[in-house]
Amino acid sequence: MGVSEMKRDPDVNRAMCPSRLVLEHVTSRWGVLVLAALLERSYRFSELRRTVGGVSEKMLAQTLQTLERDGFVHRDAKPVIPPRVDYSLTELGREAAQQVWELARWTEHRVDAVRAAREAYDEART
Repeated sequence: MGVSEMKRDPDVNRAMCPSRLVLEHVTSRWGVLVLAALLERSYRFSELRRTVGGVSEKMLAQTLQTLERDGFVHRDAKPVIPPRVDYSLTELGREAAQQVWELARWTEHRVDAVRAAREAYDEART
């Protein structure tokens, strides 16, 4: 990749655009659900795992680490016995969470229309 390619403005439609990876992180199944949960308040790991139903411990840990690395989640490890770690959104994370939460809410409200479309599609194919 040449210097001019690296300095181009972000364009999510460009194959090597770094925004694609960010988009993947915030719109992954667990990314959306973790960000949405953290919009409410900060959580400890075990609380967050209970809130985000169906996520494995491994996937939650990976998702939190990725979101922390991207600057969306703040990990606050308190030096107490037993250790206490709280997760919360950064300012950037709150902004991203609000965006994906709107999409998540929209899907909740439109799931019946999607089901109907699927049924119509399947019927037309049989």
